[in-house]
Amino acid sequence: MHVVTQPELVGIKIKAVEKEMPHILNPSRSLSHPAEELVAMMKRIYRYRMTTTSGGNLSILDDDETLWITPTQVDKGGLQRKDIISIRRDGTVEGPHKPSSEYPFHKRIYAARPDLRAIVHAHPVALVAFSICGGTPNTWAYNRAYAVCGEAGFAPYALPGSAKLGENIAAEFAKGFNCVVLENHGVVVGGATLSEAFARFETLEFTARILLKAKALGSPIRYLSPVQIELAEQQRGEWPEFSPALADAREKTLRQELCAFVRRGYEQRLLTSTQGSFSARVSPESFLITPVDVDRALVEPADLVLMDAQGREQGKVPSGATRLHQAIYQRHPSVQAIVMATPPNATAFSITSHALNSRTIPESYIFLRDVHRFLYDQAHGDGRQIAEAMSPEFPVALIENSGALVLGKSILDAFDRLEVLESTSDALINAQSWGKVRPMSEGVIEEIIEAFLK
Repeated sequence: MHVVTQPELVGIKIKAVEKEMPHILNPSRSLSHPAEELVAMMKRIYRYRMTTTSGGNLSILDDDETLWITPTQVDKGGLQRKDIISIRRDGTVEGPHKPSSEYPFHKRIYAARPDLRAIVHAHPVALVAFSICGGTPNTWAYNRAYAVCGEAGFAPYALPGSAKLGENIAAEFAKGFNCVVLENHGVVVGGATLSEAFARFETLEFTARILLKAKALGSPIRYLSPVQIELAEQQRGEWPEFSPALADAREKTLRQELCAFVRRGYEQRLLTSTQGSFSARVSPESFLITPVDVDRALVEPADLVLMDAQGREQGKVPSGATRLHQAIYQRHPSVQAIVMATPPNATAFSITSHALNSRTIPESYIFLRDVHRFLYDQAHGDGRQIAEAMSPEFPVALIENSGALVLGKSILDAFDRLEVLESTSDALINAQSWGKVRPMSEGVIEEIIEAFLK
């Protein structure tokens, strides 16, 4: 496998990634008031501890060139619509508070990049770690990171709120970067909409966490090549459309249950708003799968795509991993649900060659068995090689630079395995800093198999 080195990255032209972003993140016209959007998004960022009570700021530039921005010195966890500040094109300021002290750099970014209409700035821990080391997360670690974020720029330090800081940041955005790490500060991310800016912000933060976890394992980190990134995008392919019959009670129940677990996975930070494919078998020939164009935190039953031998449900676009899911369902009739995701700890193992030993505690081995590992290219084709190798007896695998793949006899079973996989991975990474891992002996494993797996 080709590994992209840092000198090569410098020479690769930054690609426009807007066409690869989920459609829902680029609505042609938002019906929400800018102030409402800012409040909802700040609460989301705060809830997932990607900012603090006093840290971070968001803005939207509307069609009238009015800039809406969060205020300074107002509790980010309790922000309300009335707290949001508007700044007219003529400089008129309206609102009960002062605008964020970082307002100057927001203004400079919009001037440098007319295509951007929303900005997210915050200090999530993993990205701050990179900022204080003078670096940026390498988004070639897994395919969705690059597809959503592109490469990240780096702005030299300047005093917060100063004209110099605005100049430094705007200069990076002017080069074409959509994500910019600020030296000894945090990160600034832009988008055509606030949802798009947030997706980039969240994905970059996930990437930073994955890379930090991988570094702790002590094995070299493997990066993707441009050809491999393109391979993942080509995998989506074309599916014939069909008009499905009215959903029966089983399908309706599965749609509700699948959405509930997708949202739970997002809440537990096992996936991001733009990444993670969950599916459930409806009949021997059909299954439901998550779409490419819906925020995973907001997915509803009607958003899921029904797939069968004819193709895809009319008017919907299924996950890019659909061919792999389909191959597994065709090969294993007893498999009723499949999950692919990038939980940070498990994904850290997938971007290194470090073995993930599930023989740690009884629960880990009972749920995971021995964890398989597949090459990146095997997951981005027709999926048959992986389908042949996996089974109900070997239900969990890591896919190089793509995260985790989990099979289950039900949606709950698959999700439970995903949780156990991430917890096991977390424990193994934490153990690295404490001492030598002592896996269970072969005799103990045989005892567990006899008691629980026969």
